Amino acid sequence: MTTRPDILCIGSVLWDVIGRSASTMRQGSDVPGRITRLPGGVALNIAMTLTRFGLRPGLLSAVGRDAEGEDLVRACDRLGCLTGDLYRSDDLPTDVYMAVEGANGLIAAIADAHSLEQAGPRILAPLRDGRLGSDAAPWAGPVALDGNLTTALLEEILHMPALAAADLRIAPASPGKADRLLPFLRAGRGALYVNLEEAGLLCQHDFATAPEAAQALLARGAARAVVTAGGAPAADATPEGVLTESPPEVLVTRVTGAGDTFMAAHVAAELRGEDRAAALHRALQAAAAYVSGDIPS
Repeated sequence: MTTRPDILCIGSVLWDVIGRSASTMRQGSDVPGRITRLPGGVALNIAMTLTRFGLRPGLLSAVGRDAEGEDLVRACDRLGCLTGDLYRSDDLPTDVYMAVEGANGLIAAIADAHSLEQAGPRILAPLRDGRLGSDAAPWAGPVALDGNLTTALLEEILHMPALAAADLRIAPASPGKADRLLPFLRAGRGALYVNLEEAGLLCQHDFATAPEAAQALLARGAARAVVTAGGAPAADATPEGVLTESPPEVLVTRVTGAGDTFMAAHVAAELRGEDRAAALHRALQAAAAYVSGDIPS
């Protein structure tokens, strides 16, 4: 019998190739460090964290049938993510993300998600053919959605009948793709999970604090805005009010994936029935543990 997901994670499922150094870096730096290859992508990072909270996330994405793709699917299965509804392409290579991190944070990154973009609406087939839902029987559970999808596909997801009853939780893949969330902002649909820079890009304004940014997103039409600001207080804003909390002070050893960990922990807490304040607290605790290295990659 096929296992039904507790939550759908739609977006990038790829390999993260991360170079990390304990040295402070700048353009042109050539320093010793470690290079690792790990399962990653926004959708998969969220899914992997959800499994730590006992949830069964289903992945909707594109993964090639190349050697890298076979390795990746096996890794996802071992981690407890459901891969049966992935779009597997014979002619598209498995996507990859490459980043360099120093003691002073993320230095540079390149996301090669061309296969996901080319697959387009084919990744949504299980929501149309009855496997996970259909226009007549929409998926009514939570959905974690990432901004690596094209603007056209995000628009399609926003308006597709098969997701009309879904609880959408949306995150940009990076500040450079934050504007892809504008349709959800204008439609007042879903909860937006962004950092201070991404909030500024969506509102075309520089914000000093997360509460200020979250309130501005609501004013521009967001149904809900959850904004983080690194080591400064984070905010969760809804029409019922704005909650804020400061994250724990920790030694930062990595940054790639921290936002995805925060979002997943927040969603998992609310799915367990915790209130907004408790969910924000748990999400900040989980993100702090992740960046300090206490949670394994």
